[in-house]
Amino acid sequence: GPCRKMGSPGWGRVLACCLLLAVACGPALSLVPRIQHEEQEQEGTKEPPTPPDHTDRAEEKHEKYRPSQGEELPTSQCFRCCDPAAPLYPVAPVPQINITILKGEKGDRGDRGLQGKYGKTGSAGARGHVGPKGQKGSMGAPGDRCKNHYAAFSVGRKKPLHSNDYYQTVVFDTEFVNLYGHFNMFTGRFYCYVPGIYFFSLNVHTWNQKETYLHIMRNAEEVVILYAQVSDRSIMQSQSLLLQLREQDEVWVRLFRGERENAIFSDEFDTYITFSGYLVKHAAEP
Repeated sequence: GPCRKMGSPGWGRVLACCLLLAVACGPALSLVPRIQHEEQEQEGTKEPPTPPDHTDRAEEKHEKYRPSQGEELPTSQCFRCCDPAAPLYPVAPVPQINITILKGEKGDRGDRGLQGKYGKTGSAGARGHVGPKGQKGSMGAPGDRCKNHYAAFSVGRKKPLHSNDYYQTVVFDTEFVNLYGHFNMFTGRFYCYVPGIYFFSLNVHTWNQKETYLHIMRNAEEVVILYAQVSDRSIMQSQSLLLQLREQDEVWVRLFRGERENAIFSDEFDTYITFSGYLVKHAAEP
């Protein structure tokens, strides 16, 4: 009897307490997910709580895998599927490329392009300084024949000359007159630049006990001879003539190739051998 009386009211009280607890704890239980969500959002700004001792030991064991100074651990965020702004995939950071390291080496030079159009003619510049005096030029061509009707030369030789087994051109070493350079001292020839009638004269000194045998030549033609037989005495011998020359004709002296010894005499102190010529009448004159 007493137990039944005590049992009914006791179970009623237990049920009433359970109802009160359910009503009081319901809002509190609904706040748990929201509080966890806020803590996840602030996880990037707040420092993580101090891990327990066994975590410290684990970090010491894997210390070599910890990131270097200045690097931050990537932060992970969790989103619920029901959130409207939740991304489908995690957003990866865009890699930043250093453009300077992509610059290649300098390439080869390309082909030369086509020539462009000529530009406008510029204004004349100021006159420059006077340069140094140049060297003397070579002889030019003859001028107008109406103004240049002169030609003359006179040359000499101070060295003796003996014949050999071939003909020899008599070359002169002394220049007395050489108007306009018409006589070439290297070749021993007079070159006609002014056509007309010329007078020529050849003078030599013979050698005693030797023959003297020379020709005055026009181009390859033997014109006149200068000859002296063998004698005990050496004498002066001469030959002269008038020649009508055309332009580019050459006049020179040749020592003949004789069977006997042939020679002309001279010495280093006096001039015994001379050759002269001059224009008498120009071809264009009446």
